[in-house]
Amino acid sequence: MWTLFEPVHAVVYFAPEVRQQFEDAGLRGFWRGYFAARSAPLGPVGAATVVAAFFNFAPAMVARAVPDVWQRTSPADVLRARSAGATAALSRLTADLPAAEVAEAADRLAEVAGRIDPAGRVLGAANAALPLPDDPLARLWQAATTLREHRGDGHVAALVAAGLSGCEVLVWRSATDLSREVLQPYRGWTDEEWDAAAARLRARGWLDGDGRPTDTGVAGFGEIETATDRAGASAWRGVDTERLASLLAPVARACRSLLPEPNPIGLPTTQ
Repeated sequence: MWTLFEPVHAVVYFAPEVRQQFEDAGLRGFWRGYFAARSAPLGPVGAATVVAAFFNFAPAMVARAVPDVWQRTSPADVLRARSAGATAALSRLTADLPAAEVAEAADRLAEVAGRIDPAGRVLGAANAALPLPDDPLARLWQAATTLREHRGDGHVAALVAAGLSGCEVLVWRSATDLSREVLQPYRGWTDEEWDAAAARLRARGWLDGDGRPTDTGVAGFGEIETATDRAGASAWRGVDTERLASLLAPVARACRSLLPEPNPIGLPTTQ
């Protein structure tokens, strides 16, 4: 299901309609919009809170945007901007799809999002607490975002429990599929920080001397992914996922067309 609702959420990063809304709200530049949009449900929080919640961004990178963004605009204005931009983008992307089926997807996904357990899920809970929009496309985007952040919160908890840092998990990912050239600049870590994280993964036995994943690392990260799935499973119990997947699939395909390749989200551009 993540591969189906993540592309819906991701329009907030890559759609021109969203970028325009952020600029109109006083947020020029990609990263101001990114950090403001994801953290806005938490209120005008500082850099330390964003570093903790987002997990794998270098603190220095976050500090360049936060709290400066809250001198330029307010969380309430950012929430309005991201919803308006995402709704406009989805309207364009789903124009050729049956409106009734898109609305059904929104209702079904919103029902799942309304069942999440907020305990320990800071970003998921903050998004779940927002008023549910009347517009089906806005409702679809908010539900996808709530579920995406809820799953992300659970993933962060699993990573922390496994003793991995934000930079280490990026180094691990760069050794498995996404390149360092994509991940490192998008998360702001210096070469020294990156290389130190790689050394720790080698000492842990997750990478070999050439920086390739070991069987120990693959098994260890598999346990983290299983823990992530388990942490997010309760909201999906009893859900007709087959019907929901069939409704979301064409929407996800349309949204996935916005993703650059390769993309730092880690979501495949085709499915």
